[in-house]
Amino acid sequence: MGFDELRNTVRGRVLEAGDADFDQVARPWSLAVTQPVAAVAEAADAEDVAAVVAYARAAGRPVVTQPTGHGAAGGVETAILLRTGALDRLEIDPAARVARVGAGLQWGRVQAAAAEHGLTGLAGSNPVVGVTGYTLGGGAGWFGRKYGWASNAVRAFEIVDADGRPARVTADSDPDLFWALSGGGGDFAVVTGLEFELFPAPDLYGGRVMWPAERLPEVWEAFRALTSHGPDELSVWFQRFQFPQSPEMVALDVAYLGDAGTGRDLVSALDRIGGAVSDSRAAMTVAEIGTITSEPTDPSPAIGRTELLPELTAEAEKILLGESVAPLANIQVRGLGGAFAGPAAGARGALADGYLVYLLGIGLPQLRDAVHAKVDTLVAQLDGQVTGRKPFTFLSPGESAAAAFDPATLDRLRAVKRERDPHNVIRANFPVQG
Repeated sequence: MGFDELRNTVRGRVLEAGDADFDQVARPWSLAVTQPVAAVAEAADAEDVAAVVAYARAAGRPVVTQPTGHGAAGGVETAILLRTGALDRLEIDPAARVARVGAGLQWGRVQAAAAEHGLTGLAGSNPVVGVTGYTLGGGAGWFGRKYGWASNAVRAFEIVDADGRPARVTADSDPDLFWALSGGGGDFAVVTGLEFELFPAPDLYGGRVMWPAERLPEVWEAFRALTSHGPDELSVWFQRFQFPQSPEMVALDVAYLGDAGTGRDLVSALDRIGGAVSDSRAAMTVAEIGTITSEPTDPSPAIGRTELLPELTAEAEKILLGESVAPLANIQVRGLGGAFAGPAAGARGALADGYLVYLLGIGLPQLRDAVHAKVDTLVAQLDGQVTGRKPFTFLSPGESAAAAFDPATLDRLRAVKRERDPHNVIRANFPVQG
């Protein structure tokens, strides 16, 4: 079946297999994921989005929306992949402390604009991650210990529903849909824009300190102390790295939402760990927050797995510190707590677990099997220490939305899906019905 009718309906490009650029525009962010979609539609505006959804419903095809391709999970062979990168509106209202953004916007641009007014969104660690997908899945970032999930900050969603009709959704205008979109993923409507609250951030202190692996016990103890007793304005992430052709390294990443002097004092214990090979800690703006971890900003064949730890038990410590990182590239442990565990109005809900473990490997052909085996081994060893739940935006290919929600929340999300999209036109990366 061709897509000439759709091409004649929308302003943006419509590509299918065999067309020039198809493979490039269809690829997901993680090149380890196979995504053989039927066609790609690049929406020029919200009207194009509505036309694509209406066409897909009539043709009996699902629509998968991916502004940047982060979070892709595969299994979309018959789908139309909807790219919304051209929907890049950005408005900052500093007096109201509100941002209004299009669905294609990335966090780096929001943070740069907000920083000019001493404000911040609840961004993650990577400036090229899309605001929309991140927020629909809850959104756990550097300032979540202080202000909670990014989805908590949303005031309104601009959407196209499963019938191709545009709407503006707030907690008052459509409580059920607003609740589902606030952390429940993108399975219920195509979001074309967001309005969300910004927060004061006149000062920020952060950076990474890195040591040789022999300092691992001291660095871990510093991480344990800082995440046990630090204020909510302080976030600390522990990292074990295995860079290619290099010895293993260990690091702590810190972000303090406050003045540099106080931030330095809070993490002064790091200065007493000798032998640091690098230290990027400094006063910065929220526009520079991506420099703390300096994560890749180009697609790569990443293989990841996330688990949640209620606490840092001796057994978990033995597992996470006891083996070499290789063939993985990174073992990361993030301190959570604070406002993450507090009330949340949407489907995301509170998260009582104190720590997030993220395992990352590079899915090159010569490494792929070994990386998967290492991940499986570590997860099996952590059985009994981890909860089995994980944030929606940290789900991996092969997992399902059921891992992100408690049974009552999942049942309610499925009820919203059946009511708002009974023909299953709109498909999230991890469908709630899957």
